Amino acid sequence: MTVLTARWRARPAALLAAALPLAAVLALTGALAAGCGSASGQAASGGPAGVRRATPSPDPALGSFRSPRTYAAVAVPVRLRIPAAGVSARIEPRGRAPDGSAELPTRPELVGWYSGGARPGQAGPAILLGHVDWYHGPAVFFRLATLHAGDAVQVDRADRSTVAYRVTSMVRVPKDRFPSELVFKPSLTPSLRLVTCGGSFDRTTRNYRDNVIVFAAPT
Repeated sequence: MTVLTARWRARPAALLAAALPLAAVLALTGALAAGCGSASGQAASGGPAGVRRATPSPDPALGSFRSPRTYAAVAVPVRLRIPAAGVSARIEPRGRAPDGSAELPTRPELVGWYSGGARPGQAGPAILLGHVDWYHGPAVFFRLATLHAGDAVQVDRADRSTVAYRVTSMVRVPKDRFPSELVFKPSLTPSLRLVTCGGSFDRTTRNYRDNVIVFAAPT
């Protein structure tokens, strides 16, 4: 109990440092740009990269039909549910911090979605980040490290659809060796990454020494 109390005194900004070095960010966005024509993975229209808004056909026989390419094909995530870890949390979009790392959630009860990457259900890894604890107690991903292969994960989206996943694996890695390429590398397969802090607590830096990364695949 004494150890946990000491952890909860950490500065919130230091509780989750899922380091994404700027060089890795540039490599990631470069790959997206080369493959899709959009460095952020989203076209200027707000839809998936490479999708352009079509001009509606004037043919009256089409009635009110519009091509799905006119709209973002995948809605943004709004809630994460992990029954085995007691998680039912609102998701907020986050970008990159000035140092190139993924921005942290603004509150302990929120999950941050790295909006520079894939949306849950799109091809590529969707990245969700959460604090493990806060000033006075556990945060949203406090029990993330207790998950096992096969545990269910659901992501609700803004259009009221849900993407279902199953945990496939979990790793704990030192923060100074965070596997950016493994976590953020674009792919043609939809997947999910959940990231938080873990390991021992460094009282000198007021930070955790490791990151816990959970990998999940759609069911």
